[in-house]
Amino acid sequence: MDSNSSPSNTIPIFSTFTSPFENSPKAEAARKPLSLWPGMYHSPVTNALWETRSKIFERLLDPPVDAPPQSELLTKTPSQSRTTILYNFSTDYILREQYRDPWNEVRIGKLLEDLDALAGTISVKHCSDDDSMTRPLLLVTASVDKMVLKKPISVDVDLKMAGAVIWVGRSSIEIQLEVIQSTNENSDASKSIALTANFIFVARDSMTGKAAPVNRLSPETEQEKLLYEEAEARNKLRKMKRGYDRKEFENGEVNRLEALLAEGRIFCDMPALADRNSILLRDTRLENSLICQPQQRNIHGRIFGGFLMHRAFELAFSTAYAFAGMMPCFLEVDHVDFLRPVDVGDFLRFKSCILYTEFEDTDQPLINIEVIAHVTRPELRSSEVSNMFYFTFTVHPEAKAMKNGFRIRKVVPATEEEARHILERMDAESLQSVKM
Repeated sequence: MDSNSSPSNTIPIFSTFTSPFENSPKAEAARKPLSLWPGMYHSPVTNALWETRSKIFERLLDPPVDAPPQSELLTKTPSQSRTTILYNFSTDYILREQYRDPWNEVRIGKLLEDLDALAGTISVKHCSDDDSMTRPLLLVTASVDKMVLKKPISVDVDLKMAGAVIWVGRSSIEIQLEVIQSTNENSDASKSIALTANFIFVARDSMTGKAAPVNRLSPETEQEKLLYEEAEARNKLRKMKRGYDRKEFENGEVNRLEALLAEGRIFCDMPALADRNSILLRDTRLENSLICQPQQRNIHGRIFGGFLMHRAFELAFSTAYAFAGMMPCFLEVDHVDFLRPVDVGDFLRFKSCILYTEFEDTDQPLINIEVIAHVTRPELRSSEVSNMFYFTFTVHPEAKAMKNGFRIRKVVPATEEEARHILERMDAESLQSVKM
């Protein structure tokens, strides 16, 4: 993806300990004060994005009563939705402190929030028809296909985040984002890319809630055409995955299932004889809970997807830390599913576990973590899965070397249900590797 953007599409990010927008000369007297917008103070990035696209977002907040849907679909190019945001870490001390983690790198959880916010803005730009009399679409994050960290991200060096729509279906949109950080000694543009991510958004009619068609996309450059073809192939594979035949799994994978369960059965039946280098999946679990607050909502009044990813990441990091016994190193978000919306006031429970570990590279063992978010309603005695997150971590080789004889333990299932779930995730991950 071409990450070069015109100056008008590059948005500088400011710290938010005080609002940079109150009494702004750009503010129009008739506009609702930005400080009253949902989630306004959630992050520096949402502040800047919403201010920049204020006229579009204001229409989303206060759509005309009984407004008709868009009557004619437009054809847009990727360049029309391309947006870049710039973090001036080198000069803005307060902004730097808002993003710093204990190891002087950028907090990945906050970056996940920003990626979701930028992807949402890009989807709005693509779907907007610039007609204030039609009702806007409801655009929601459906999934994150893959997010790969290519190198550590320093909090002392300026950072760019750029993205554009690369593919559209009838009512779905794929957006590719890149996080770019250059250093003086590194002038190679490809080596400046620190992280890549692909978000899938779906469009709903804001009145009926049904799937709604989105504006078409016309790639112009050879690179844009290539990205479109790759995204089209990924979409076909997603459909194949949804039609995956469970019976074939049951008939063809018995040996894999039995091999996974063998060590777990020893743990359950003869714990004194179990392999000390293994651990039961259920013994790696962590959990936390929260009540969703109004300050965490997005422009549609639902809980901001980036906030959910942030909280899931923090729990996954803690799970990997407690399991490995040393600071984990984040590698990628394998997949995220947004299965149902989360509302203000919902009682949300995050549950994590180590699904499996991989040892192909002994210097960089892989720790695969699942985080499931449940919306729990005690009054109704119900609990529904709202989100599923899958992360991969490793440990720094130098940290591992300091602990002589250190070894990551193998995670084994205790039940057939756990074993099946592990195999499903392994197969999904191998399929996704083919896609990317």
